[in-house]
Amino acid sequence: MLRNTLLSLSCLVLALGSQLSLAQHDMSYLKPPPGAHVALIEFADLECPMCARQNPTIKDAAAKYHVPWLRHDFPLQMHVWSFQAAVNGRWFDTQRKGLGNEYRDAIFADQVNIETKDDLRAFTEKFAQQHGIQLPFVMDPQGKLADEVKADYALGERLGVHQTPTVWVVTDRSGGAAPYVEVTDYNKLYTMLDEATAATAHGKK
Repeated sequence: MLRNTLLSLSCLVLALGSQLSLAQHDMSYLKPPPGAHVALIEFADLECPMCARQNPTIKDAAAKYHVPWLRHDFPLQMHVWSFQAAVNGRWFDTQRKGLGNEYRDAIFADQVNIETKDDLRAFTEKFAQQHGIQLPFVMDPQGKLADEVKADYALGERLGVHQTPTVWVVTDRSGGAAPYVEVTDYNKLYTMLDEATAATAHGKK
């Protein structure tokens, strides 16, 4: 109980290097991918209890509204296994389309049972076995996947991410209000997507 409380609090602390003022943040990334009019952009830490708690809500919303869900890694340094889990997720991305996200969802679903790096390794081996995949002895020998995780973290810093999860609803509209809005109350996520799809006049629920 104490561990979960401390981890929950750690997800809300300022991440290192995110002390930039709002005027210095580069928000140009916050737009849907080509061909989409509305999207969800998330920065999450796989060891963060708040991320695990909100993951089903975000997943269901993306499916209901048929919008892209762009998931980014933002592993906080105080979490002992989150960086390796992020690397693992990217390795599974390379094995089969959608498998990396299945791994991330599975991590969140079983997060309370993963306390150490050894626990993470055992979980990952079981996940791989269940999906008919043999894990390599070294998952990221050249460090390329780790570099991708670090690049996501750096992007989050440029966007002013300071807690996990951080989620935006983004649209392709121009002029008027900003084309992105941060989700601060996940009970309102569906309402925010209703408003976003109505504003673009393209969305279908």
